[in-house]
Parts: sequence; C-alpha cells; structure tokens
Amino acid sequence: MARGIEGNEMSTPRPVPKSRTGSSQSAKPGSKQQSIAGFFQKRNESTASSVTPAKRNSAASVNVLKAPRSSADLTPAPSSNAPASSSPPAGPGASQQSSTGRSGNKENGTLYSSPSRKAKKQVNYAESDNDEDEDEVFKPLSGNSRASKRRRISVKDDSDDEYGFDAATQAAMEDNDADLDDFVADDDEEEDDKPKKGKKKSPASTSRKSSDKPPSPPTMPVEESEEIPTTSTAQQWTYDPDAPPATEPRKARESHRKQSSGPPKKQKAHVTAPSERYPWLATILDADRNPPDHPDYDPRTLYVPPLAWKGFSPFEKQYWEIKCKLWNTIVFFKKGKFFELYEDDATVGHQLFDLKLTDRVNMRMVGVPEASLDHWANQFVAKGFKIARVDQMESALGKDMRERTDKNKKEEKIIRRELASVLTSGTLVDGGMLQDDMATYCAAIKESEKDGMPCFGIAFVDTATAQFHLVDFVDDVDMTRFETFVAQTRPGELLLEKGCISAKALRILKNNTALTTIWNYLKPDKEFLTPEKTRMKIDGEGYFDKSVEDSMDAWPSALREAKDRDLAFSAMGALVWYLSMLKIERELITAGNFAWYDPIRKASSLVLDGQSLINLEIFANTFDGSTDGTLFSMLNRCITPFGKRTLRQWVCHPLADARKINQRFDAVDALNADSTVMDRFTASLSRLPDLERLISRVHAGRCKPQDFVKVLEGFEQIEYTMSMLSSFGQGEGVLGQLIAAMPDLAGTLQHWKDAFDRTTAKDEGLFIPQPGVEEEFDESQERIDDIEKALQKLLNKARKDLGSSAIKFTDNGKEIYQLEVPIKVKGAIPKSWKQVSATKVVKRWYFPELEGLVQDLKEAQETHGQVVKAMSGRFFARFDHDYKTWLAAVKIVAQLDCLISLAKASTAIGAPACRPQFIEDEQARSILEFSELRHPCIETTTNFIPNDISLGGDEASITLLTGANAAGKSTVLRMTCIAVILAQIGCYVPAESASLTPVDRIMSRLGAHDNIFAGQSTFMVELSETKKILAEATPRSLVILDELGRGTSSYDGVAVAQAVLHHVATHVGALGYFATHYHSLAAEFAAHPEIAAKRMAVRVDDDVKDVTFLYQLEDGVAEGSYGMHCAAMCGIPSKIIRSAEAAAQSWEHTGRIKESVEQAQQRHWLPLGLLSDVSWTLKDEGEAKERGASERSLDVLRKAISAL
Repeated sequence: MARGIEGNEMSTPRPVPKSRTGSSQSAKPGSKQQSIAGFFQKRNESTASSVTPAKRNSAASVNVLKAPRSSADLTPAPSSNAPASSSPPAGPGASQQSSTGRSGNKENGTLYSSPSRKAKKQVNYAESDNDEDEDEVFKPLSGNSRASKRRRISVKDDSDDEYGFDAATQAAMEDNDADLDDFVADDDEEEDDKPKKGKKKSPASTSRKSSDKPPSPPTMPVEESEEIPTTSTAQQWTYDPDAPPATEPRKARESHRKQSSGPPKKQKAHVTAPSERYPWLATILDADRNPPDHPDYDPRTLYVPPLAWKGFSPFEKQYWEIKCKLWNTIVFFKKGKFFELYEDDATVGHQLFDLKLTDRVNMRMVGVPEASLDHWANQFVAKGFKIARVDQMESALGKDMRERTDKNKKEEKIIRRELASVLTSGTLVDGGMLQDDMATYCAAIKESEKDGMPCFGIAFVDTATAQFHLVDFVDDVDMTRFETFVAQTRPGELLLEKGCISAKALRILKNNTALTTIWNYLKPDKEFLTPEKTRMKIDGEGYFDKSVEDSMDAWPSALREAKDRDLAFSAMGALVWYLSMLKIERELITAGNFAWYDPIRKASSLVLDGQSLINLEIFANTFDGSTDGTLFSMLNRCITPFGKRTLRQWVCHPLADARKINQRFDAVDALNADSTVMDRFTASLSRLPDLERLISRVHAGRCKPQDFVKVLEGFEQIEYTMSMLSSFGQGEGVLGQLIAAMPDLAGTLQHWKDAFDRTTAKDEGLFIPQPGVEEEFDESQERIDDIEKALQKLLNKARKDLGSSAIKFTDNGKEIYQLEVPIKVKGAIPKSWKQVSATKVVKRWYFPELEGLVQDLKEAQETHGQVVKAMSGRFFARFDHDYKTWLAAVKIVAQLDCLISLAKASTAIGAPACRPQFIEDEQARSILEFSELRHPCIETTTNFIPNDISLGGDEASITLLTGANAAGKSTVLRMTCIAVILAQIGCYVPAESASLTPVDRIMSRLGAHDNIFAGQSTFMVELSETKKILAEATPRSLVILDELGRGTSSYDGVAVAQAVLHHVATHVGALGYFATHYHSLAAEFAAHPEIAAKRMAVRVDDDVKDVTFLYQLEDGVAEGSYGMHCAAMCGIPSKIIRSAEAAAQSWEHTGRIKESVEQAQQRHWLPLGLLSDVSWTLKDEGEAKERGASERSLDVLRKAISAL
C-alpha cells in the first residue's frame, strides 16, 4: 500500500481479473464491504457506460473494480480497509451528496476530487515494485476514450524512498526543487530497500497485503478525524425490494466474510500511540534503566530492549540508534529533499505547529522541506527544544557507486546517515538562525567551598564567534561576583554539575536568567569532567598543533593558565564534553580564542554589580524587560554587529582611570570636530556583514559560497575605508593608535582577487576556480564536458536519422536528457528505443547508448560534487590560515564603531551637554558636581526639570533627601548614577558643567520588592542589599539608598535607617543619596558634617487636597510626605482619607518619634550614633580599630562635636 503525506488513502489502478465480468459479481457476498454506491450500482447497471477511474498520486493501494457503469458509479465506495466512522449514518441522498461534494474539500492545500469524466487525470511516474503492474496497468481499458499509453520511468532521487506529497508543499518547493513527483513510499516495505526486479508475479500476488482478497472499489481521500464504518452503510437499510430474503443470504455473506477476511489489517501508525506499537515506550527508562522518578534518571537517553532491535527494519534501526541517545531532543531526519520527525517528535510538531501527521513504515511522521529547515528549527528552538540534525552522508547514486567499488563489503540496504549537529538556543552557530546581534552564552559552572566561602570556576562561550572565557574567583557570602557575572552575561544555556550546586547559586541563576534558558545537569566525572580528564580530552583530541613536542605549548595562554586552577579547568572540561556532544567542539576550540573574564574589574573599571545593572535599567527596563528607555539603547548607535557587542562590554565595564577616560573623550571630540572619519566610516561600512561570526564559520568549514564572497568583500571594504582614514589618524590619541594598528589587509587579500568566479559563487552558490588553479577540478570538469559533447553528437545523429531539427533533449524531473520527438515526425523509430513518457504533441525516448551516457554524466556530476566540496574545504583552510589577521581587523573596526557611536550619542543627547572634567589627584577628596543635570534616557523634547547635584568636595558627602510621594526623589537618584556611568564610558553628560573624581563602584538599594523564589521578604531583600553596601563601599564609591527600612515596622525601620546612614556617612565616607520618608532622621543628623538635608519642592493646596510637584531639588526638610493628598489624587474616597488623617495626627503627636524630634531641639541632646562613636573611641585603641575607627572617622567625629 502506498501512502501520501496527508495520510489519506486513494486507489491505485490494477488489472481487472478476467473472471469478474459483471457488476453483479462485484456485489457478491464475497465482497468484504458494501457501500451505498454499490447499492445503487445493482439498480442502474443497464444504463451505465464504462469509465476508467483517473489514475492518482495515491496514498493507499487497493484493488480496482471494473469501470463503473453509471453516473452514480463515479462516486467510489469506501474500501474494506478503512477505519470505522465516528459520524452517524446518513441517508442515501446525503451519502451521495457528501461523497461527490467532497471534491471541494480542501485540507492543508490539497484539493480532493471525485473521479469524473471531466476531471483532469493526475499521472504519477513513480515506478512500481512489480513488473506486472508496469505491463498491464497502462493498457487501454475498455470504453476509456481518453486513456493514453504511457510508460513509467524509474526515478532515482537523493532519497532512498519515495512518498507522495501534498500540492501545497510542492508549490512551496517549486523554487528550490521541481522534482518532487517521485515522493511516494510503500508503507509495508522497507523504503530504504532497492526495488527488486525478479520474475513476473501473477496478478493475484501483485499486492502483498491484498493478494488473497477480492478487488474493492477505489477509496476516496478522507480526513484523519473522519472514520469510515467497518461495515457498509448499505447494510443499514431496512427495506430493499430487490434484495433476497434476509435469512440465508445474510448468513452466507457473514460466513464468506469470515472466510475471506484473513488476519485483521494493521492500524495506521499515525492514529495509534507509539507505546501501542513499541511496548517499551509505555514505561520509559533511561539508558541505565532508571525510571523518570529516580534521582539519577537521565532524560537525554532511552532504554531500548535487546529483543526490540531484532524486530526493527534497517531504517528503524538506523533511527532508534540515534534517537535513544537524544530522547529529549527533536531529531530532524534527512530523507531526500525533506527532513522528517518521527513518533513523539512528530506528535510535538503536529500539536505545536500543525504539521500534518502521516506514516513512515511502522512510525508516525511529519515532514518539512529541506529549504525551510532553518525556519522550522528556529520555531522549535524558540519553544525551548533542542534540535538534532541527521544528514544523509551520500546520495542514492553515490550509494550505488560505493557499493560497486566496494564489492567485498556486504551491501547496505539503506543510505548512510549520521548525526550532523545538535542545535540549542544557547549554542547556535549559523547566522541564518541567529536572531540577535548580541552574544548568547553557554556557561558551565563549577561550585565549591573554601574556608566557608563559596568558590566558582566558570567557562562560557559565544558559539557564534568561537570566543571562550574563563572565570575563577572566591566570592563573598552573598555571592556578589557570581550574581554580577550572571547579570552581565545572562547565559542562554547552563551546564551544572548534578548534585554539586548550592541552593543559593541556583536561586541567583533562576532570578537573573530568562525563562527560555536551557538547564543541563551533567553527571560528575563522567560528563562534568575532572581537571585531569579535561587535560586528557584536550590532548587526546589534538585540537591544537600536534607538531609541538609538548602539546601544552601549543595551547592558548589563557588555557595553559587555567590548567592550574581546578575549578575553572573542570568547568572547561564540562563545556568541551557538551560541545562535543553537539558535534561543534572541534570547530570552536581550534579557533584558539580563549581569554580570562573578571565580572568585577576593581583595578581598571567602574564596578556595576548585578543589582545595580537591574536597578538602574542599564540593559533592560523594569517595566516589561525590554530595552526601551535603557541606557544601552540610548548609547547604541553602532553600525556593525560586532561593534554592538563590544559596546555592551564597554557599558558593563566603564573606565575607572581618569587618564584613559580623557583619551577616549579626546577621540570623541576629534570625531565631532571633523566629521570626515565618521561620515566615511558610516558610508563605507554601514552594510558590513557580521564578519566576526562569519570568519568563525569559515574556520569551521561550514560557510556558504555566497557568505564567503561577503566575507572577502567585507574585508576589502574595510581595507579601502582604513586606507582613506590613515591620513586622518596620525597621532598619539586613541583614533591614531587604532588606525595605525590595523593589519595590512591588502597583501592578505591579494590572493583572493581572482581565486574563483565571484559572480557564479553569488548567483549559483558554486566555487568555480580560474583555469589552472585547481587541477583536480579542471580534470573533473573536462570529463563532464566530454560527456556533454557526446550527448550533443547523439542528438545530431537522431535529428539526421529521423529528419527533424525539432528533436531535442528534455529533462523530466530527475530523469535528464530524454530524447523528445514530436509526434508529427514521420521517421521510423528504431526498435531499440523505449518510450518513457509522452504528451499530446511529443513522445520521449531512451535507448541503450543514451542511457549509458546519461548514467556516465550522473556519475561524473556526483564525483564533481565531491571535488567541489573538497576544493571548498581547501579554500576555507587557506583563508583560515590568516585567522588572527582577520580577527584583529574586526576588533579594531569594532572599537572605532564604538567611538563613533559615543560621538553620535554625545551629539544627540541634546543641549546643554558637556565634557566632564575629571580630577586625577588620587589624594583629593571625592567630589561629584553636576550643574543643570537632566536624565539622558528621557526625551529632551519634554519639559524635564534639571537639577544641580553636589556631593563631596566642599559639600557634605551624603545628601539626606526627603519629599512627597511621587515628587521625583528616585529620578534624582537614578539620574546621578546614569550621569556617572556616561562620564566614565566616554560620553558627554546632559548638563551645563560636570566635575568629578573617578568612581570605583556604584551600589544601589532602590525600590521595595520581595523575592519569592529566593524565599526572601521585602525587608530581607533590603537588608541583603544594604549589607553589600556596608561591606564593599569605599570613599570613592557612589551609594544610593532609597527608602531603607520601609519593609518593617516604623520603629525598626527608623532604627535601621538611622544606624546605616550614620555608618556610611561617618565610617565609609562614600558619596551618595539617602532618600527617606522618616523625617526625624533630618533632626537626628542636623549637625552631622557629612550629611546635608535636601528636599523635592512641592506646592500644596490643603483645601482641595492637591499637590503640585515642582521636581526641583532645594535645601531643607520636607514638611511631610503628603500621603493623604496623593490618596485624594488617586481617587480614594474622602471618608477613608478623613479617618486616615485623624489617625495619623494622633499617632504623630503622641508617638516616640515625635518626642525624639522635640528632644533634638534641646542643646544638651546628643545623637545616638555620635554617643556610640565616642564610646568606642574611649575604649582600647586596638579594639576601636577593629570596630572600624579610622583617621577619617575620628576627623568626622571631631567636626560633629565642634558643630554641637
């Protein structure tokens, strides 16, 4: 039985047995099933005329009755093999109408129609496995005036199988492959087996399934959800005047049915669950026979019992050998011009993407065209699935050629297929599948503990660029470095050692990674390799230069250093193992791009920890997680993808050295002063492809010819642009250094000027070298040319012999060089010629000499394909020899792109904008001054109220900020931090003037939120963030504390806020803001020399409970928070507001906070923090130092006492 991709059964014409002559015979009780159509045949047979049903591109093979004899007969009855219907039986009229009316039914682009005289006959040229069919089925049937004699040809596809495909898919594939008419598969035979040509069988044995069954009517296509009754609907009639008595004949029919029914027909695979056909799928076990609820269960593997392998067909065995190792992965299996999914994978494809279910031997299947694989793989990856791609390692013709040359080896019945690669969202390498210019990382994390402190070794890679990074550090109790690493990189895929990662680390990962992140738990030692096994793996695979005696000398320097750091090297081992499982490790590791990564570069950069990146909305906003309104989106004006990735690293790690910052500003000023460089760079390189990723693909040998041409043209454009800029950048500045450091690309590119025909590579995707460059290619091409000349001579001879110049060669699908002879040609066709196809006006022929040449041409083309593939590899290897040169050029262009982006952002930031002045004296007191500062991420067209910021220097280091709700306190805090980051990245600041000492760290505690996943309450989150500030802040740090203490009771909150503020201002000495609604703190610290009280100005109308926010920062303490006024503005009922006001006034006048404020007005009162410091100072000097008493603390204490 043949089956189409839609899974619908259609008839295959077969010879009519001579003993069956009348329609009454077809209605015998021996027929397994009767239909309504059959019921009417008995009554109208005298007026019928014979018609042959149209030959179809069929899906199910059943025997064909003699031609129907009436118009009613044109509606075929359901076959006896069809499944039972779930629909209620209909009357005869309805049955006829629904049967004939189904011609308009359309599903998935396939139009189904009943056979009729006017219907266009669909002709299928697929070769039958039976010679008898080929001889008899094309004989003209009686009464069929339109039957034309046609012979079917054997079509040899790249696939080892054939099966029918629907019209929609064929239409989609027309631009790529016009040869899908041979896509027909036999359900009951191993599709990978070659058709066996033996002696002719008798008509009774033409079908394996129905050899001993009487013929049945053709079967209409039915939808999957539709079932046909197992017994004919005609049997449901209660009255039939012409029918024999109901007793004996019915018993005879039943008896005959039992005798002729034979074994029950096997159900279609796509309508049964896989576990019904494979019992071992009913109880899933991993390769170690662990059930899913076992702690050591490995979801990646599947246990297949030994006995099951014996029952597999060769194709099933080939499939399950791969699938049992990739059980949790969607496996795309290459079949000819299609990729197919089987069993549970097919179910996923059908349910998620509505791919049509059908059968492949004993397995359910869905398929997608090869040309659209990237699209469908992206769809699955976006849903969080892993994708495995299994490719054919040879074509059908190549398989035949191999078997002929390798006669000693047992013939393989199936085409060789191998796992080519596994795709995951965190390890995509193909530019066509990458949806973002930003890097996506796959990170292996190894955790340990040393002296009670967490230690981490991390190895992570951007697979698209083959850039590896190694991390090794001892963290604090709060895992600040680890959290910063996760926030900076946001890995798309994680490799964790099973059972060896702490709950706290897991919480940080879950809270700072996307929902689509893939988590992989690897087995210790076996998969998450030990340092020793890692070294053996890298040495044994020979990833680096094998000619060096000591293989480690060939390792990249960063990797050599890592071998002495067990945690990082073990993480590298896990990454190598995982990438090798994905089949991409060699192409990535051999590139040699290894570097150390420090998430917190204290020595050279402004530290932005993970919490600050989130609170300040650097890369993602807190509203919807997108990039709208973020600092990075405002700065990112790069024109190259690799420039954007470099800029992200600049934003993660702003500079902390005033000298380097000023050098970067010099470059920005130079670019804005003379726009020549900027304009030429932008005009020349705006369409540059992602060269950093593409040279990685060239290194891997997996680059399309079109992309390779883009790479060469891209570097030629860079070389031309840099040569124009060379006259501009002759100096000591950053621009001059970058332009001077550009490697000489002209000499390196010289070889590629005429290495191959670029036009052919662009248009046809083929490398055609210039003559004499590739000897093997020239020889192979010459052989093809000779065969084509011989074919032309053969054509000229045929034209001369038959006396017609209209004779020509025609390709029909994959059958090429058919000799097409017009019917009007009168010449005698030689007897050795055999007709292979025909139309109304021409006939097409093959003959032995032509067939021999065609076969020679196919084999020569197959060999030529291998030559071209090998030649492409040589091209890529030759290009990759200068990999370091190409990469250095890309890095320099990326940095130039970033500088130009900063220059553009500085111009676009609006007026006023200024270059900040940095104080380079390391002994100077910390200072931060901005005049008329605006928030850079808010549109300058709005009426944003600027403010003056003054911290440190001659002013107090800490500003105690009070004000009404929604008065703009948080905006001032964030604005100050963003301005510092802008200044130290090298971008102009939106202010009239700016002066500051370089800040070493920005630490923030903003907003009130809990962390349910970490099991932390609002107050717990507040205190955790505050603890980091107290532990890590320095006098050069910028600290932002917003409403500390509001997560607990007022008394506890005030106490915590008061203690923290005193410690930061007195002992830490950091610059910063402390925003609060605890107005009593202003009285508490009124005399503190390092704390200045400021407020957000408002205008209040108590009569109508209205507050006008002025958003202006001014000296003083806010009179209140005006919570009731805000409540009225929000629409809270006035009755509730009046009650709340009464309660608030009563509490405020009687509470202890009010009393403390009153006490503060008295001269003899001393703040508690000041008393505490005096107490510790008077104690033993050594103990005082342990408690943090420093010279600075004592100086502040003296100033505070003198102020009293």
